[in-house]
Amino acid sequence: MIEVIRATQEQELKQAFRIREQVFVEEQKVPRDAEYDAFETTANHYLATIDGEPCGAARWRTTEHGVKLERFAVLSDYRNRKVGAEVLKAVLDDVKAEQNGKKIYLHAQLPAVNFYKRNGFVTEGEMFTECDIQHYKMFFAG
Repeated sequence: MIEVIRATQEQELKQAFRIREQVFVEEQKVPRDAEYDAFETTANHYLATIDGEPCGAARWRTTEHGVKLERFAVLSDYRNRKVGAEVLKAVLDDVKAEQNGKKIYLHAQLPAVNFYKRNGFVTEGEMFTECDIQHYKMFFAG
């Protein structure tokens, strides 16, 4: 069973950061100093588990443009098992409840664009590169 919680305790945050480390730094070769930033202490973090095993993470934060969803990561052994969809649903539910009416957007890696489209997002603008990875800006259209 997939469970998604808002990570607030130190142990939960460590597990979420470890997932991000594995996916972004180790697997995708994102520089560690690009993965972690000044928003770690102010963003809202999430941790997903399957049968108690940590397997997914995400965060969101407010910006001058609205609410930015970031750092969605699912460990490779748990992909295509609906973890990402459950994390996205939990994040969107919280954002809608706490930041009602604000624009919700994200920078989707190219392979994830269709996932976000299936979940109510649309692309905006041209493709761009962040950390040597192609992305599209997307916003939630419901």
